[in-house]
Amino acid sequence: MATTEPIIIIGAGLAGYNVARELRKLDKDTPLTIIADDAADFYSKPMLSNALAKNRLPSELPTASAEKMAEDLSATILPHTRVTAVDTSNHIVTTADNTDYSYSKLVMALGASAIRIHLAGNAMEQVHTANDLQSYAGFRKAIEGKQSVTIIGAGLIGCEFANDLVSAGYSVTVIDIADYPLANLLPEQAGRYLQQALSEQGVNWKLGKNIQQLNFTDNHFSIDIEGEAPFTSDAVLCAVGLQPNTALAEEAGLAVKKGIIVNRYLQTSNADVYALGDCAEVEGLFLPYVMPLMNAARTLAKTLAGEKTAVTYPAMPVLVKTPACPLVVAAPARDAKGQWQVEVDKNTVRARFESDDGQLLGFALMGEAVAEKQKLTTELPAVLA
Repeated sequence: MATTEPIIIIGAGLAGYNVARELRKLDKDTPLTIIADDAADFYSKPMLSNALAKNRLPSELPTASAEKMAEDLSATILPHTRVTAVDTSNHIVTTADNTDYSYSKLVMALGASAIRIHLAGNAMEQVHTANDLQSYAGFRKAIEGKQSVTIIGAGLIGCEFANDLVSAGYSVTVIDIADYPLANLLPEQAGRYLQQALSEQGVNWKLGKNIQQLNFTDNHFSIDIEGEAPFTSDAVLCAVGLQPNTALAEEAGLAVKKGIIVNRYLQTSNADVYALGDCAEVEGLFLPYVMPLMNAARTLAKTLAGEKTAVTYPAMPVLVKTPACPLVVAAPARDAKGQWQVEVDKNTVRARFESDDGQLLGFALMGEAVAEKQKLTTELPAVLA
């Protein structure tokens, strides 16, 4: 496939780089440009939440520099370059230095940003997130030589960081308005089991609670929880979820809901613009996990190489990185009708979400039961057939 204008990918995270890698397996010649507002070094974002346990510094997480990626992909890579506008009518991308780049096809791999909640008090500027290498490096620097860390959010990322931090010797407190951890993914018995396992490692929980005030004075935080006396912490990490980065697409006139709306071909409302990964909403599905991203990257590469291919998602269980309590979960679809059937003993949890006629629609396996992941996965329906 030959074209005078390059395919441009905006974003050098897992989504952007994996599309490029998969494309190069099929097409060695089409010009390819990757534009990134960061250093464009290759690293895996899921590694951030267990880097402490693996004794890895932020500087050690990238496995290839932008220069090496450019060489490997036969691509032009523009690091530290922010795209400010996309003109879909004229196929032009404009960057912050007012340089225009023409494209034949455009791929938006814009990722998602950590949600920052707004709280009363003076401390919001001092609260950290850890959703990319730069913010994670800032967080790691902030906790050097410190003793206590408070995590806002008891979801997947909050629990992974809680396990990682407590295993590294920090005093960890997790706050959430939900009554138990991973409340959006697990039935209550399973969530309580995870809570107990992390409690035994030293994690403190303040669940079903709102933060009334968050203040920063004398180099520490004072946190006021409803119904409790204020407590102090050396650092605060906000891990309450992700917001797809859609502003650039919206300003370009592309259709956006929660994410950038794409069809089964990962095509936006403009025929020559595609999107995937944490910024995209595929047939109404927002799945900010690695396996959907990899499926989408392989599929989109085929389409870009001239073989129009629709994305499919098989059942894709998520392995949660909480070594204190091994956990794999395949959450049922939001509109799934059925009930959780939960078996708990000392070393295992088996939770099955079944329809009224007994069909398996989701599961959560904990402890020794994680070994049953493959067997149960084969019983699940596809996420997107």
